[in-house]
Amino acid sequence: MADSRAVPEGHVVHRQARRLSRAFGGAPVEVSSPQGRFSSGAALIDGTTLRRGDAYGKHLLLGFDDDRYLHVHLGLYGKWTIGSGDAPEPRGQIRVRLVTDDHYADLRGPTACEVLDPDQRAGLIARIGPDPIRKDADPERAWKRVSRSRAPIGGLLMDQSVFAGVGNIYRAEALYRAGIDPYRPGRDVSRAEFDVMWDDLVELMRDGVRRGRIDTVREEHSPRAMGRTKRRDRHGGEVYVYRREGQDCHVCGDEVVWADMAGRNLFWCPTCQPR
Repeated sequence: MADSRAVPEGHVVHRQARRLSRAFGGAPVEVSSPQGRFSSGAALIDGTTLRRGDAYGKHLLLGFDDDRYLHVHLGLYGKWTIGSGDAPEPRGQIRVRLVTDDHYADLRGPTACEVLDPDQRAGLIARIGPDPIRKDADPERAWKRVSRSRAPIGGLLMDQSVFAGVGNIYRAEALYRAGIDPYRPGRDVSRAEFDVMWDDLVELMRDGVRRGRIDTVREEHSPRAMGRTKRRDRHGGEVYVYRREGQDCHVCGDEVVWADMAGRNLFWCPTCQPR
């Protein structure tokens, strides 16, 4: 099986944006780079006021005074630590530290960490596909890419220039709930099927932001309704196929299968998602 590490899915980044906004918004922020690798970038925004925290897919954008934006992409190893009170002595490789009178936040190991001007921010957003979590998302952009592509829909869903914020879990679960085989070419997905899948992603991913976990199983297939054992997995949440290879499908009882698609784990039920 492919590496189990994964970039956080979009709902996680949206939750981080909200939490950082609540903790630091509206106040001057001390910005430093204890590690030293971001010292020049930190100096550009040090002492300015955080106006807004925002997320586009898996990209976090913190908007400061003077139209400067701190852009962060966590990648596989990035992590925020957010706390209240006095900041502790820096330990380890802290790329960025944010400090106010009553909060601190440390960023370690991101793939991207940079300060952008408005034009650079606009260019970044233009390269990212529509994000189902965002109310301003335009699904037509994704549909145009999908409907013209010979690539498998399972790969297109993970392409951040087509669907922003969708990761392995949402990919597997959205395809299952729509009854679509992950290897079907994008151009063979009907507009009606696309619309069902998009609307489902909107509902599931926004629910993930609210709850802080991914639950994709409908009530009639829940452990309580079916009398089955709850899922025990570090990813949390009830799912149909994700990381359930070799187990019985909750709906048809046949075996959930696994494959490697472009170096990422793929899970599906061949019976409920027929070719």
